[in-house]
Parts: sequence; C-alpha cells; structure tokens
Amino acid sequence: MAFLWLLSCWALLGTALSCGVPAISPVVSGLSRIVNGEEAVPGSWPWQVSLQDKTGFHFCGGSLISENWVVTAAHCGVTTSDRVVAGVFNKGANEEDAQVLKISKVFKNPSYNSISINNDITLVKLSTSATFNEKVSAVCLPSSSDDFPAGKLCVTTGWGLTNPKNSNTPDKLQQAALPIVSSTQCKKSW
Repeated sequence: MAFLWLLSCWALLGTALSCGVPAISPVVSGLSRIVNGEEAVPGSWPWQVSLQDKTGFHFCGGSLISENWVVTAAHCGVTTSDRVVAGVFNKGANEEDAQVLKISKVFKNPSYNSISINNDITLVKLSTSATFNEKVSAVCLPSSSDDFPAGKLCVTTGWGLTNPKNSNTPDKLQQAALPIVSSTQCKKSW
C-alpha cells in the first residue's frame, strides 16, 4: 500500500483510561473496506498523526504511543527533516489545535525488508513533546500476552486512498471497521 493505515483497536480491547480511549467518541457505522472508508468524527482518533515533509506534504500516517514517540511503517521512509502533525483532522486546512512536532531520531527496524515488507515498523522519537489534550493522546500498545481473536472488530484510520482509480487522497481523516483475521487465514491470503 502506498499509504499507511494503522490499526487502532481502541476501547474494543478494554483498555485503561490512560491510553487508547478518546475524549471525543468515534462513530463507526459498521464493516467497510479500507478503500471507500468513511469520514471520522473530528478528534475521535487522537493518536492518529500526519507525517509530513518540510513543505507540509502529507506522505504517511502514524500513531502517538506517548508524548515523545510515534510508531509508523518502515516503508514510509521518515527522516529527521520531516515533521509530525498531531491533532489534525483535515490535512487540507490550517487547524488551530494541530501541533507541529519536530523529530530527533528515527529507528527503522533493521530487519525491514522492502521486497517482502516484513518487519515494516519504525519508531520516531520527537524532539518536541506532544501536549496531550482532548484531540491529542496516545494509543495503547498490546502486550505479548494479549489475545486478538479472529472476527473481533478493529478500526483502521488514515488519509489513504478512497478510490482505487483516483490518486487523490482525502483531506479529512477516514476510518474503516474491519474484522481481525487469524494468522492462518492471513498467511493463506498473503
């Protein structure tokens, strides 16, 4: 995929209030496909960030995992000259609540393989901390003992393509509810 869609299994996983529970409740209408998702409620995915180059061009998404860290995909190719924009819903407008954050270090998984897309993860350390508020907060990271049963619904969010025949991406944050598939089914399909 050209654009990153991070899974946010927010309150559906029974998380604590310290992370993963948005102050503004999302409204998810039901199952959809990533392409042709639906517009999100502004502020309802407060960990979703826009990764932008120095000109302000959005090239990938990520998730805040703390005030100082973002997780994204290795294929995004983030560098320290890029920036993280938190609290943004409409990337085509200057939003008053948006926080433009500088990057101090980028930790791409050394086992990332651009051909197979295996180990497609990067951690981004911010040099300016995000200020948590109603529209900016962290998502919870799963523990190794968490169980995500097949069929459980998760929500993926981002500014990726909404029409496979059109290269324009939406300005407003999109969301799609999707069922988790088993590892067996994933390997079979992949």
